[in-house]
Amino acid sequence: MALNTLQSKEEYEKAIESGLTLMDFNAPWCAPCRTQEPILERLSIEYEGKAVISAMNVDENQDIAATLGIQSIPTIIIFKNNKEIQRFVGVQSENTLSDAITRLLDEGDS
Repeated sequence: MALNTLQSKEEYEKAIESGLTLMDFNAPWCAPCRTQEPILERLSIEYEGKAVISAMNVDENQDIAATLGIQSIPTIIIFKNNKEIQRFVGVQSENTLSDAITRLLDEGDS
């Protein structure tokens, strides 16, 4: 499954509404964002059915980026049931993101 790219505020709100969602805020001109993309694509396959891995272009969704206080990209935010749980700024390793997702999924099981 390819990385889910959200286009609108409605899609964003639905994506974070329930469950665990990792959202990558990026822009096509951002070299570090392009570096992050294949990592997120692998995570979307690994966690399919367990967590939603999505991306959003901050240039096309400036209102959401402003509301969340995003000042640098890539910014990755993990939401759980519509609440921000963890934030990463800059390129993150697959292990870092995988560990964060797994920990939050495990918390839900206990």
